Amino acid sequence: QVQLVESGGGLVQAGGSLRLSCAASIRTFSMYDMAWFRQAPGKERDFVAAISRSGGSAIIASSVKGRFTISRDNDKNTVYLQMNGLKPEDRAVYSCAAGYQVTTWDNKGAYEYWGQGTQVTVSS
Repeated sequence: QVQLVESGGGLVQAGGSLRLSCAASIRTFSMYDMAWFRQAPGKERDFVAAISRSGGSAIIASSVKGRFTISRDNDKNTVYLQMNGLKPEDRAVYSCAAGYQVTTWDNKGAYEYWGQGTQVTVSS
């Protein structure tokens, strides 16, 4: 059974940083494209970032480009989201997702497995 477990969320002041982690219990982790999405209260789940199976390619949503970075460690079955320069509008539940041979990285329907999410709150 595949499980994705996020950690690292919390309360931070505007301008601060957080590093989210997503540990995956997938034996063939290196065969899955990974992504982060976020959902703010009363809003749709939005794409944040995605990274290829090898970690050689990544895309970042324009709303967080220059502030957020996605990375992965295939030896540890973990994907990370480094968030710098946080703003109050970044407040959301952040979830990681795993997809096999994803062709449209920002499409949440392309991912088979999802974590429960971790709350990020940014105070102004």
